[in-house]
Amino acid sequence: MYWAVIIGLVLMIPILAIVLDSSVGQALANRIAARDEAGRSPEIGSRITELEAEVKYLAESVESLREESEFVRRLIEGSDEQGATRLGPGE
Repeated sequence: MYWAVIIGLVLMIPILAIVLDSSVGQALANRIAARDEAGRSPEIGSRITELEAEVKYLAESVESLREESEFVRRLIEGSDEQGATRLGPGE
Protein backbone atom coordinates (compact mmCIF):
# COMPACT_ATOMS: atom_id res chain seq x y z
CA MET A 1 0.00 0.00 0.00
CA TYR A 2 2.76 2.49 0.88
CA TRP A 3 4.57 1.65 -2.34
CA ALA A 4 1.56 2.70 -4.38
CA VAL A 5 1.46 6.10 -2.64
CA ILE A 6 5.19 6.61 -3.14
CA ILE A 7 5.02 5.67 -6.82
CA GLY A 8 2.00 7.98 -7.28
CA LEU A 9 3.88 10.89 -5.73
CA VAL A 10 6.97 10.21 -7.83
CA LEU A 11 4.86 10.23 -11.00
CA MET A 12 2.98 13.38 -9.99
CA ILE A 13 6.15 15.50 -9.75
CA PRO A 14 6.99 15.45 -13.49
CA ILE A 15 3.32 15.77 -14.47
CA LEU A 16 2.95 18.84 -12.24
CA ALA A 17 6.15 20.34 -13.68
CA ILE A 18 4.84 19.88 -17.24
CA VAL A 19 1.49 21.48 -16.41
CA LEU A 20 3.05 24.45 -14.61
CA ASP A 21 5.50 25.04 -17.45
CA SER A 22 2.73 25.03 -20.06
CA SER A 23 0.96 28.13 -21.36
CA VAL A 24 -2.00 27.37 -19.08
CA GLY A 25 0.27 27.40 -16.03
CA GLN A 26 1.92 30.63 -17.16
CA ALA A 27 -1.47 32.28 -17.75
CA LEU A 28 -2.57 31.23 -14.27
CA ALA A 29 0.64 32.66 -12.78
CA ASN A 30 0.14 35.96 -14.66
CA ARG A 31 -3.43 36.23 -13.44
CA ILE A 32 -2.37 35.64 -9.83
CA ALA A 33 0.45 38.19 -10.18
CA ALA A 34 -1.87 40.83 -11.68
CA ARG A 35 -4.25 40.88 -8.72
CA ASP A 36 -4.09 43.81 -6.33
CA GLU A 37 -3.88 43.67 -2.55
CA ALA A 38 -7.63 43.12 -2.18
CA GLY A 39 -7.50 40.08 -4.45
CA ARG A 40 -9.29 41.74 -7.37
CA SER A 41 -8.04 41.96 -10.92
CA PRO A 42 -7.39 45.44 -12.37
CA GLU A 43 -10.35 45.10 -14.76
CA ILE A 44 -12.71 44.61 -11.84
CA GLY A 45 -11.25 47.64 -10.06
CA SER A 46 -11.82 49.89 -13.06
CA ARG A 47 -15.34 48.50 -13.51
CA ILE A 48 -16.13 49.23 -9.84
CA THR A 49 -14.86 52.80 -10.30
CA GLU A 50 -17.13 53.26 -13.33
CA LEU A 51 -20.12 51.87 -11.44
CA GLU A 52 -19.45 54.15 -8.47
CA ALA A 53 -19.41 57.17 -10.80
CA GLU A 54 -22.68 56.03 -12.39
CA VAL A 55 -24.32 55.59 -8.97
CA LYS A 56 -23.18 59.08 -7.98
CA TYR A 57 -24.67 60.52 -11.19
CA LEU A 58 -27.95 58.71 -10.61
CA ALA A 59 -28.14 59.90 -7.01
CA GLU A 60 -27.63 63.48 -8.15
CA SER A 61 -30.33 63.02 -10.81
CA VAL A 62 -32.78 61.68 -8.24
CA GLU A 63 -32.05 64.62 -5.95
CA SER A 64 -32.62 67.06 -8.82
CA LEU A 65 -35.93 65.40 -9.66
CA ARG A 66 -36.97 65.56 -6.01
CA GLU A 67 -36.21 69.29 -5.88
CA GLU A 68 -38.12 69.91 -9.13
CA SER A 69 -41.18 67.99 -7.92
CA GLU A 70 -41.08 69.88 -4.63
CA PHE A 71 -40.97 73.17 -6.56
CA VAL A 72 -43.92 72.16 -8.75
CA ARG A 73 -45.88 71.02 -5.68
CA ARG A 74 -45.28 74.36 -3.93
CA LEU A 75 -46.16 76.22 -7.12
CA ILE A 76 -49.46 74.37 -7.40
CA GLU A 77 -50.28 74.81 -3.70
CA GLY A 78 -49.42 78.52 -3.93
CA SER A 79 -51.86 79.08 -6.76
CA ASP A 80 -54.68 77.65 -4.61
CA GLU A 81 -53.85 80.04 -1.78
CA GLN A 82 -54.06 83.06 -4.09
CA GLY A 83 -57.68 82.30 -4.93
CA ALA A 84 -57.12 80.99 -8.44
CA THR A 85 -59.64 78.49 -9.65
CA ARG A 86 -58.61 75.17 -10.99
CA LEU A 87 -59.50 74.12 -14.45
CA GLY A 88 -61.60 71.01 -14.80
CA PRO A 89 -60.62 68.11 -16.99
CA GLY A 90 -60.52 69.05 -20.65
CA GLU A 91 -60.86 72.79 -20.06
